[in-house]
Amino acid sequence: MEPSTLLIKNIQEAYLHQEIEKNVSIIIENGKIKQILKQEVVGDLSFDGEVIDARNELKLLPGFIDAHIHGGYGVDVMDATPETLQTLADKLPSEGTTSYLATTITQSDNEISNALKNIAAWTDEEQKQGADLVGVHLEGPFVEVSKAGAQPKQYITEPDLDKFMTWQEEAKEQIRTITMAPEHDKTGEFIRTLYKSGVNVSAGHTDASFGQIKDAVKLGVRQLTHLCNAMNGIHHRDIGAVGAAFQSKDLHAELISDGIHVVPEMLQLIFNNVGSDRIIMITDSMRAKGLEDGNYELGGQPVQVKNGRATLDNGSLAGSILRMIDAVKVMLKLDGVKLTDIVKMTAENPAKQVGIFDKKGSIEIGKDADFVLLNDEMDIVYTVCRGKIAYQKGQ
Repeated sequence: MEPSTLLIKNIQEAYLHQEIEKNVSIIIENGKIKQILKQEVVGDLSFDGEVIDARNELKLLPGFIDAHIHGGYGVDVMDATPETLQTLADKLPSEGTTSYLATTITQSDNEISNALKNIAAWTDEEQKQGADLVGVHLEGPFVEVSKAGAQPKQYITEPDLDKFMTWQEEAKEQIRTITMAPEHDKTGEFIRTLYKSGVNVSAGHTDASFGQIKDAVKLGVRQLTHLCNAMNGIHHRDIGAVGAAFQSKDLHAELISDGIHVVPEMLQLIFNNVGSDRIIMITDSMRAKGLEDGNYELGGQPVQVKNGRATLDNGSLAGSILRMIDAVKVMLKLDGVKLTDIVKMTAENPAKQVGIFDKKGSIEIGKDADFVLLNDEMDIVYTVCRGKIAYQKGQ
């Protein structure tokens, strides 16, 4: 056989696209999945690459895709430095994340431009190590002031198509998702234009009624940003944006499943009513992830991190310090959540939502070799990014 870069053998269970296969081996060449083999075939192979022996003890899942992450491990996307993106590439595999959308925050036009140009330059360099930067999530500045949360209010502005197009050009067409308040698009032109251009328009930091969300869906809104957070709740006379997630099959919903942003009982309610076909698990993490409690910043605002909570001076939650693998463990404690659901919520759904399912989000021949190998305790033993071992437990 041809020279290969990696063989993963003796896999206990592999969560392949639409099926679970036991006792398989996977051959990776040039960062892509080359072959998926039955276990008994492996002994006959002549293999000259690197080998991971799962010893029939590890489960193989598609790598996690974090579609909403501001930073972690001491860095923030708004720092606008190559070192920031290198840190995320290096550190995110430790939590099972193999791809991510670098997420901006409401700030001055210049600060946003700098962050986008930095991301565009990194993409041009075609980095091949660690977590894959697959695009941008532009969170704000076209949001509702009363639902600002941790978005700096002084920079919030009305939807501006020319401004967005300038940013998209600076990002070299890498903006895949935008969070905005749809009630501020008075004519519908902003949402319609972005939807037609292929951008994933997500309603968030919004005070939109259920009726306004329904109208926005007709225009092209297809997602809700961090469901329940920075939006109105369910009321018996207007079920609002949260109710829209329950009712509209056209809407996917981001979910921060740390038990803080959304309590476990509400997580259960959301899982029961929205389901794993439409939930997208995210971290929405900020600079302090992976670091000690203390004082940090988000969007130029002081943030205090204590006992797992990141808050502004006014008590508003300011992102999270959540790791994807910990989000997975929280979801698995809910009734009815299986690993097949986790695969959808962490990999398949986000990949489809931002238009990269042709190469990521499932374990299929020809796709990027992005994997996480878990033991029975759901601890990460290996993370593989584009065919290279990016994290190994204990090393």
